[in-house]
Amino acid sequence: MTAKVESTIFRPIERLKELRIEHRDLDQLISRLVVDPHVDQIMLRRLKKRKLMIKDMISQLESDRIPDLNA
Repeated sequence: MTAKVESTIFRPIERLKELRIEHRDLDQLISRLVVDPHVDQIMLRRLKKRKLMIKDMISQLESDRIPDLNA
């Protein structure tokens, strides 16, 4: 029972860490690719969209961690 409770509590925290790492990695990759004149613009656009999607997911997970003050 305790392991199930712990995994339920810490799973979102671990997911948040993973998303932050992926977001940072994408940011670094995009920064390198932007200066390359031969980069595939479609791929670059997809990477930027992925980065934005991850940012939204991070925001949602962070928002979910804030307790509801009306409760």
